[in-house]
Amino acid sequence: MYDVIVLGSGVVGMNTAYWCANAGLKTLVVDRQPLAGNETSYANGGQISVSFAEPWASTATLRKALIWLFQKDAPLQLRPQLDWRQWRWLMQFVAECMPHRHQHNVTQLVQLGLYSRHLLRQLRAQHHLQYQHLEHGILQFYRDHKAFDQAKHTASLMRSLGCEREVISQAQAIEIEPTLAHISHDIKGATYTRSDETGDAHQFCLAMKSVCEQMGVTFQFRSRVVSLFAENKLVKIVIEHDHQQDVITAPHIVMACGSYSAQLLQPLGIELALYPAKGYSVTVPIQNPAGAPKVSITDDQYKVVFTRLGDRLRIAGTAELSGYDLSINERRCERMLRHGQWLFPTLGTFHDAKFWAGLRPATPSNLPYVGATAYPNLWLNTGHGTLGWTLGCGSGKLLVDKMTKGVTEFQPSSLPIRTKRA
Repeated sequence: MYDVIVLGSGVVGMNTAYWCANAGLKTLVVDRQPLAGNETSYANGGQISVSFAEPWASTATLRKALIWLFQKDAPLQLRPQLDWRQWRWLMQFVAECMPHRHQHNVTQLVQLGLYSRHLLRQLRAQHHLQYQHLEHGILQFYRDHKAFDQAKHTASLMRSLGCEREVISQAQAIEIEPTLAHISHDIKGATYTRSDETGDAHQFCLAMKSVCEQMGVTFQFRSRVVSLFAENKLVKIVIEHDHQQDVITAPHIVMACGSYSAQLLQPLGIELALYPAKGYSVTVPIQNPAGAPKVSITDDQYKVVFTRLGDRLRIAGTAELSGYDLSINERRCERMLRHGQWLFPTLGTFHDAKFWAGLRPATPSNLPYVGATAYPNLWLNTGHGTLGWTLGCGSGKLLVDKMTKGVTEFQPSSLPIRTKRA
């Protein structure tokens, strides 16, 4: 008999399992994949970007949205579906764009992000975790003066919340990242956070699996969650493994299945404001290290990030609200690849690039669900959107503290636990 069953082994699920084991709870992790971190955490942008944890929902995004609707290469693309949940999500997104909501959401994300990064550093040192991490910071550059002026305001807000996000000139940006020198004419200014980090989320999940196993955690891979149902107000799970179905339960069940959490919870009467946002990445082998960036870079205009992960360059970005379709739009990936070739022309083997797509579990506010539900044995840790890598460690600790102690050492003013009783 397990004390906790964690559904999902991405960065959020793995951090949850770790903190469960750390609290002395006998833990089982269930995942349909053959490896940990094999879906949304597999090939993301690699940024642990506390100082850039800005919600999508803002008045600036609303102003750009109508233009983006008619651009094939827009950073955010809507593909309308005959799905009322998509339209409900969009209406809630618009509400979260209001200035007072945006301010609240930024505050919450930064607070949790700072807490999470602090814990991640402790874990890395304690367990000697290796996941191609770098502590060279994140640089975001701007191609027009209006965007740069807006960035100055955002950077000021971030500094007021405890982040070291500096506003820097074009010359300072080139000094920090010399590989951008050849596009200096396109850079109007930049912001830089030395304390932000990068790393391979998939490698982190694999490293954490080894740590968790040493702590007694059991993993059951290639096991699909078929459904959840309630019996005497307690939730049970139907899982399929080797073409056989079993029913399992525990005093605590944690839903950490990313975008699929919403579908699995609906039969229980729990409606999450969560919708998949498909993102793409391109991974390029680095043939010439001198031509690759040392810091992680974000091109603000195109919302594309460039992160060095050992001997690879990860290029990631774009978001499509197109349901659960995981097919790869090669034209979007090729645009990102050309973008990488333009920025880092001497890097090397672009013809060996690998394309990938994953579904980010996005909420309208960008705030995740971390906490209890109406069912005594069911907990949520999902809905982190593009910030699962940034918020995962803190979310896991926060949830397990709530589960075991009822209180946490970290006290956000209000993280949204928006579930309705069945």
